Amino acid sequence: MARTTLHEGWHLSATRGPVPNTVLGRTVRAAMPGSVHLDLMAAELIPDPYLDRVEEELTWMHRTDWRYHLAFDATAAQEGERVDLVFDGLDTVATVTLNGQVIGTTANMHRSYRFDVRPRLVDGANELTVDFASALEYAEQREAELGRRDHVYPHPFNMVRKMACSFGWDWGPDLQTAGIWKPVRLERWHTARLAGIRPLVSVEPDGTGVVELHADIERAAAHGPELELTAEAGGQRAHVAVTTGTATTTAVLRLTVPDARLWWPAGYGDQPLYDLHVTLITADEPDEPLDTVDRRVGFRNITVDTTPDETGMPFTFVVNGTRVFAKGANWIPDDHFLTRITRERLERRVDQALGAHMNMLRVWGGGIYETDDFYDVCDERGVLVWQDFPFACAAYPEEEPLRREVEAEARENVARLTGHPSLALWNGGNENLWGFADWGWPEQLAGRTWGLGYYVDVLPRIVAELDPTTPYADGSPYTPGAPVGGIHPNDQDHGTRHEWEVWNRLDYTAYRDHIPRFCSEFGFQGPPTWATLTRWIHDEPLAPTSPSFLLHQKAEDGNGKLDRGLAPHLPAPQSFTDWHWATQLNQARAVAFGIEHFRSWWPRTAGSLVWQLNDCWPVTSWAAVDSDERPKPLWYALRDAYAPRLLTFQPRDGRLALVAVNDTDETWTGRLGFERQTLEGAVRADAKVELRVGPRSVVTVAPDDSLLIPEEARREVLVASAEGVRAIHTFCEDRDLAYRADALSAQAHAEPGGYRVDVRAASFARDIAILADHVADDATVDDLMVTLLPGESHTFHVRTRHTLDPAALTAAPVLRSVNSLCPATPEIE
Repeated sequence: MARTTLHEGWHLSATRGPVPNTVLGRTVRAAMPGSVHLDLMAAELIPDPYLDRVEEELTWMHRTDWRYHLAFDATAAQEGERVDLVFDGLDTVATVTLNGQVIGTTANMHRSYRFDVRPRLVDGANELTVDFASALEYAEQREAELGRRDHVYPHPFNMVRKMACSFGWDWGPDLQTAGIWKPVRLERWHTARLAGIRPLVSVEPDGTGVVELHADIERAAAHGPELELTAEAGGQRAHVAVTTGTATTTAVLRLTVPDARLWWPAGYGDQPLYDLHVTLITADEPDEPLDTVDRRVGFRNITVDTTPDETGMPFTFVVNGTRVFAKGANWIPDDHFLTRITRERLERRVDQALGAHMNMLRVWGGGIYETDDFYDVCDERGVLVWQDFPFACAAYPEEEPLRREVEAEARENVARLTGHPSLALWNGGNENLWGFADWGWPEQLAGRTWGLGYYVDVLPRIVAELDPTTPYADGSPYTPGAPVGGIHPNDQDHGTRHEWEVWNRLDYTAYRDHIPRFCSEFGFQGPPTWATLTRWIHDEPLAPTSPSFLLHQKAEDGNGKLDRGLAPHLPAPQSFTDWHWATQLNQARAVAFGIEHFRSWWPRTAGSLVWQLNDCWPVTSWAAVDSDERPKPLWYALRDAYAPRLLTFQPRDGRLALVAVNDTDETWTGRLGFERQTLEGAVRADAKVELRVGPRSVVTVAPDDSLLIPEEARREVLVASAEGVRAIHTFCEDRDLAYRADALSAQAHAEPGGYRVDVRAASFARDIAILADHVADDATVDDLMVTLLPGESHTFHVRTRHTLDPAALTAAPVLRSVNSLCPATPEIE
């Protein structure tokens, strides 16, 4: 097998559409893989779409057609040789022409394409063109032919197999990319090749690791020499003869590894990976492989327990026989321009998930099947992957031509991802079952198909055939066994639940109104970090209602919901920098509130996946990490809320209780201390009890009534602490608490690599932050959202290449807390 990448020498031009004069007739160099937007940016023909209101200026690109052209030298196919032109990904509606002859058409971003070019390839110069038609116009045409199906945003994204959020979402831009977004190459081979391998990996009760390898083999001709398939892993080797006489065949061999080291999710054990080497040879020439494939596998068994219990139907991941509380977040494409996402960037992002004590990421259904790099990184780090099929928030036709595309992409990607130990679930899609139940679809559909056949037949059948080692769910939210009719798909007692009444309509304290079996979506908005915001948005003055800021707020009534969510809890902001800090803080508070509630109900609640970990562009959103890779205050709150050991005050049986959560394999023992004290530190009641929490379990402690009844609610807090873990309960909302605005004193000093900021509290100070990116765009801080009792101090470490005035790190808008939102210190009554 000889592979030649075709990545150099491409050019791009517009061929049809409302093209502006600055672009019309121009031909520019094209990067490969790449996209039209990036090539035009590189040629300085369009500004960066993420800047200010540039997105609005580029809507002409939605209805423009494009041509990629490459002249390359090659040799014609030799006798007995196969030559294939392979595109790993085309975005999206494309016509491929080689030397003036059309060799194929495509309409699916989520799959690869292989064309036999032996009849077209010539010696010497060859001409390859890829013409991209408007995906929007293609989708509109399919909608006219098949009949409209409801979708949540204006464009009919459900009529074309393209990343749904490319057409805009409530956190993403409407840019509608086009281009050759994955590698393209010529493959020359003879006799036979490995068309694909599927390692089905499991562990037997005696600890033996098993790789059942399925290899799809394509022959250059129907008849040929005898073939042999071999596989090696963990010092073991297996081989099998391949049946002859057909152009394509599947060979299966079984490789066993005694006493295999088990792969575990983060926090539960190690992540050993085994190199799997697969070789295809002829019996006559065993030392000259026809083709080879190298993969890494991990030995583990994963199931989802949905056995009915006294409450309803759980949804609990079980890894190697151990029940796991899924601590994680939803994942969207990490950049709207997918070709800019490198393995290194994925490593940084997954490391941020791990740094916040997560063990699961859900690849959401409005995005893509991620690249191999993503799953490799999750394998290495022990992050479980919940993988949606790409269906989201819409009714999807089940007629042709979409049906065959759905089957083709599902088969390709399920086969591609088998063997990744991180892969924990295949999920039919996002909110489509819920949409049919609640969003008026039956009336609009009038009997037309809407995707149910995909979710309950096509997709589970493909998973059962190609990847039986991974569980499948019909959708999210989802009640197992009841996709339509019967139990509501978003019922709290069955399967998975999305909690969006909070954020859309209710205060975040309403998280406690439900005890879901698994909450796979919930969240709250906040703006990006200051440095990211001001890099991309340049309104003068900058305000929540300024034009560019509003364009980067995609949620319906987003700012109104931010303000209404803020008002019951925090003092009213007096400036834009106050508003920016307060809304970020309220986002962190709201999400942590939900997580602590969900974790306190383990094992009844078995998972908490925040919407969302990451952003694809600079935007006010639900993300914990913004598009410039900077963690927002929410990320630090997640790190605390998902900590292996947690103390949290929760209502139980009509009174306040303390819940101790131990998500480790060791028993948590120690002295648990309670203090009801004033904001100035005077202790008015205290108690000590022995704490013992078994591994992976939860214990509830009922404090004495003397601790729960304050003398002055505005001036007291309740503190619980054990073995370095602490929880604090305020008896009224922050806006009503008698905070001292001057509670903090701070000093900053230079140290190698940056600055040390020492902060001391003279009075109760809550959620202290050093927002160092206000003064240095590269600044990072090791800690945030720190609460201090009177007399306590904390040291923050700021890393930056810049030389700063230390005084800038100890004053607003850098040094912030809840106290800093208070206009003045209340008088002591």
